[in-house]
Amino acid sequence: MIVAACVFAYWSAGRAAAERAEALGRDACRAAGVQWLDETVHASNLRLQRGEDGRLGFERTFRFEYSHDGSDRHVGRMVLRGNRLISFSGPSRAANVIQLH
Repeated sequence: MIVAACVFAYWSAGRAAAERAEALGRDACRAAGVQWLDETVHASNLRLQRGEDGRLGFERTFRFEYSHDGSDRHVGRMVLRGNRLISFSGPSRAANVIQLH
């Protein structure tokens, strides 16, 4: 049962991070006035990283695609440590709006 609980906690934390990344990507595209393509994010990296408090946790990297005029595709990227945004690259006007917490 302990193993099942650990697997569920890992899955649940990953799903919560993906939902947070989707909200950030959608909001960034809206703020920049660009089209958010595929309306989803894709997990591209997962690693163990020490937080500011020194505890180990997962750092997840997500990518998303956006378009300025519907005929081009650009890739945005964000890194979340837990539920906290660590790094963002994407639509340039949105990068000024998003604050790293």
